[in-house]
Amino acid sequence: MMVRCRQAGCRGTIEDGYCNICGLAASKADSAPSSLAPSGSVVTGTGSSPRSRANNGTKRTRRTSSRTQRQLGAGLITLPELPSTDPEKAILVDPVVPETKRSCANCGNALRRESGFCGKCGHKYAFSPTLKPGDLVAGQYEVKGALAYGGLGWIYLAFDTTLARYVVLKGLLNVHDESSAAAAVAERKFLAAVKHPNIVGIYNFVQHGAEGFIVMEYVGGKTIKQIRQERGPLPPAEALAYIHRILGAFSYLHRQGFVYCDFKPDNMMLEKDDVKLIDLGGVRRLDDPAGDIYGTVGYSAPEAGEGPTVVSDLFTVGRTLAVLLTTIHGFSKEHRYSLPTPAEESLFAKQESLYRLLLKATAEKPDDRFDSADAMAEQALGVLREVVARETGSPRPAASAMFGTDLVVLDSAAELEPVQPDPLLLPIPELDTDDPAARQIANAGALLDRDKRIAALRLAQQQVSSSREVRVRLSADLAAAGYFEQAAKLLQDLEREDPWDWRVLWFQGRLLLLQRKPAEAQKLFDQIYFDLPGELSPKLALGLSAELAQNFDLAIKMYDLVSATDPGMVSAAFGLARCYCARGNRRLAVKALERISPGAAIYPRARVEAARILIGLNSYSPNGNHGKNGTRPPITDLAEASSLCESLTLEGASRHILHQQVLRAALDMLTSKTIAPNPTIKVLGRPLQEPRVREALERSLRALARMANGEERIRLVDEANRLRPWTLI
Repeated sequence: MMVRCRQAGCRGTIEDGYCNICGLAASKADSAPSSLAPSGSVVTGTGSSPRSRANNGTKRTRRTSSRTQRQLGAGLITLPELPSTDPEKAILVDPVVPETKRSCANCGNALRRESGFCGKCGHKYAFSPTLKPGDLVAGQYEVKGALAYGGLGWIYLAFDTTLARYVVLKGLLNVHDESSAAAAVAERKFLAAVKHPNIVGIYNFVQHGAEGFIVMEYVGGKTIKQIRQERGPLPPAEALAYIHRILGAFSYLHRQGFVYCDFKPDNMMLEKDDVKLIDLGGVRRLDDPAGDIYGTVGYSAPEAGEGPTVVSDLFTVGRTLAVLLTTIHGFSKEHRYSLPTPAEESLFAKQESLYRLLLKATAEKPDDRFDSADAMAEQALGVLREVVARETGSPRPAASAMFGTDLVVLDSAAELEPVQPDPLLLPIPELDTDDPAARQIANAGALLDRDKRIAALRLAQQQVSSSREVRVRLSADLAAAGYFEQAAKLLQDLEREDPWDWRVLWFQGRLLLLQRKPAEAQKLFDQIYFDLPGELSPKLALGLSAELAQNFDLAIKMYDLVSATDPGMVSAAFGLARCYCARGNRRLAVKALERISPGAAIYPRARVEAARILIGLNSYSPNGNHGKNGTRPPITDLAEASSLCESLTLEGASRHILHQQVLRAALDMLTSKTIAPNPTIKVLGRPLQEPRVREALERSLRALARMANGEERIRLVDEANRLRPWTLI
């Protein structure tokens, strides 16, 4: 019976424990029915390489989110559905295996004849279909014809005469006696337990003479290999959508204790609006050291021959994605275990996060790869969001399962305070709720006083010495309080225990930024970008490090990528504005701040800073340089700054301070002859003429004086008197 998702506003149904629309895990209430880095140097767009990690610790499996959406494309793109076709139209008219594809299943020797014995090892072989149209298998399945030739023999279309449906018969083993066929059938019956919407259904296991067959669901449509052959390299968003969706099937298999072994574009089919794994012939148990190992050169991991694992499965997924995206010359030779560089493949240069996703999935060392299909799917979805945002020019934001919010939005600084680069405002990794000290850490986090928080975390460390999370959080507060050596010691110990814990690298990078070592921090954040290519926070941190190191090209690239994907990460827009100001381009700086939504709490602060940038009065331009304004005349910038000020609802002193800054800029331009008087242009409601601007500035200064006391009040009144227009009285 169908089970509906109970998340507010969601109309999806539960499949395999997750909603097929929102992707959230089923709640208890839902259970009731309802009506890694390569060993060599890899140069990417950041000009750096993933770090080499000393394997002197135990790699821990990271907890990943279950929020990855279970929908093809996750609702981010629309893919055309394939039309339904008559199953019998797929039958081969002349089922012959080309000579170029005939090889001995035992030794790999090339074979010329269609049947006989291998001249090298003597193994008996036959490439002709053994089943003919009209044959009745197991008294139930009427053979219609051959569909394709696979690694274990011919695949046939048949009709289930009992249940009146088309099925597929796939050979289990190339055997020549009935006892071996019976053993093969019995050995593969564990596949009957495999039930997942993205895996072809297994109906039965039958024997026909000396052959054993899996009876499978017939899946119409086209294999992804066929689509790739017909259309050439696929658009990145489409290829990612297919891979992201199929990773759910891999996650299911791995949780059931199975590995797929031989994934490639041939084994994934697009049917209507979804994809499925269609060949389970190579699936084996993870705990079966004596099981057969299947693989394809160019797709299999370097260590796969020693026994397939979860990460060797994910290697094949990464290689398949690479094949869908581009043509890799030397795929089974010089690039058998590697990828072309961005210099060799323009797509990789253009889509760096996508390239890093591929590098991580196909890293030479197994420990450097994604450690679970869920982890890879989470990052693939993030990369997909980024790709779609860039291609469409429309943001694709989403809450991160690994990082908290952009802390700049919580910054309580005054409206006139510019947002400066601050490592302490970077997002914080989410708390690992499985950590034994999670409750104590959460309680400590509620303490606003940092010293009390440090004391509480130290106590938690004593009480739960096995907790890594408490040491990570303690190091963060120690670094923020200036206890750099203590923080560094904690982080060094954590890294020795587990070199693959990206959270440790995150806080090490933040510590280095606080110590004013941005170039060193940049290397660590670059490594996290490799580990988490679909997350925006590492790119934000990389941009901040580059900005502080005055590597403005890289900083602009990272800030722009983050802001274009999720404008809600306002740190990126402010960082982009700072970098453009440092480059002397006021116009682009203002456009960067325009990305911040009017609904954001920090929006007035962004508008204030935009106005200040337009008049050349901001803390971002080095050496007081007012910078360039592009092709726009200064008078246009002044008019826009005035308009921005008038649109803001600032109160009290803030309003008058900003107004007098704009008026001073106008007066400076008039007195220096930078602009000519123009009574048709208004600045804060006054004609752009020196007497009128002086009058407005005098009023603004006197208004500020009434709010001030003592010497400050006297200073403002004196300045107002000096600036008032000359009169004859």
